[in-house]
Amino acid sequence: MSKIDQTLDILARLIAFDTTSRNSNLALIEWVEEFLRVRGVASRRVANADGSKANLYAVIGPNVAGGVVLSGHTDVVPVDGQPWSSDPWVLSERSGKLYGRGTSDMKSFIALALAHVDQMQAAAMKRPVILAFSYDEEIGCLGAPSMIAELAALPEKPAAVIVGEPTLMKVVSAHKGVRSFLVEVTGREAHSSLPDAGVSAVMEALKLMGLVAEMAEEGRGMSHAHFSPPGPTLTIGRVEGGTAANILARRCEFVWDLRSPEQAQGDAIEARFREAAAKLDAEIKARAPEGGVKVTRRSLTPGLAISQNSEAEVLARALTGDNETRAVAYAAEAGLFQRAGLPAVICGPGSIEQAHQPDEWIELSQIEEGAAFMRRLIAHLN
Repeated sequence: MSKIDQTLDILARLIAFDTTSRNSNLALIEWVEEFLRVRGVASRRVANADGSKANLYAVIGPNVAGGVVLSGHTDVVPVDGQPWSSDPWVLSERSGKLYGRGTSDMKSFIALALAHVDQMQAAAMKRPVILAFSYDEEIGCLGAPSMIAELAALPEKPAAVIVGEPTLMKVVSAHKGVRSFLVEVTGREAHSSLPDAGVSAVMEALKLMGLVAEMAEEGRGMSHAHFSPPGPTLTIGRVEGGTAANILARRCEFVWDLRSPEQAQGDAIEARFREAAAKLDAEIKARAPEGGVKVTRRSLTPGLAISQNSEAEVLARALTGDNETRAVAYAAEAGLFQRAGLPAVICGPGSIEQAHQPDEWIELSQIEEGAAFMRRLIAHLN
């Protein structure tokens, strides 16, 4: 079986696991563990608190420092309500494109890495490849930190990390940091004809949502090299609250998202919002002591900063021949690796434009280019 055929066979198996972030990923992890076990490769799980999900990493090659981590997340986004023209959990090929949830983001990279395990073992590599597969990346990079901590603490510390998010096999050197917040506003119910008798949580929440919109508009005027959009972006993704048109709402909650090129910039925006929330909390409590505002940070993923002379950057450019400096607005696990002292870049098959879409697809040519990348990596470590 050719490496391409083997990759497609593995990809079909990975796609068949519904690893939407709300679900467990253990069935997929167990399959990968067995795939590695029959090849004599030991792996280690790093599970979540209740054992319902797990990261997995495995060292292939000599147990020495200076290895290269191939990092991918196993979870995918939901398909709910999307108009798919084929079963999202069955890999299908049409006109040179492979369709299925996770084909682009990012099970193809995982399949490519696994398809080359035999070749890695057969080669006389002087440094190892470390496979590192995480959970819950799509909901805030929640799973990877515990695994990254173990990798960074290894006596044989890796030298570089390739995070295989879809980049059309181009090198991405930076990504924005992302943080998201749940804001819960509690008021006091009353008849809508007597607004002073209660506190409308919806009306109060609008003040904070207005601040998010105001800061988002200010962000449009900011610039930062390499990023597009260049400045910070703020969006409100979900709003819930109220009972009826003639009842002052007792509760309202909304979720907002902040993506910033620099941590200090994100810190300042968050501090400004929290200050306004604290002020509003006091105002509501003065009218309804049982009410108030609660702000919960749901996620905090650090950005990836450009590090042109890092081993990851030098390695990825040598393997791809790509010398253009790129930055992306989405967040990934690369910033977490970098913060832990492990140099990282993003480079993987497929396009981010197909990620999260109905009929998600990847071109077969990207699988072929990814396989060539794996061959060159093995040769580099040989």
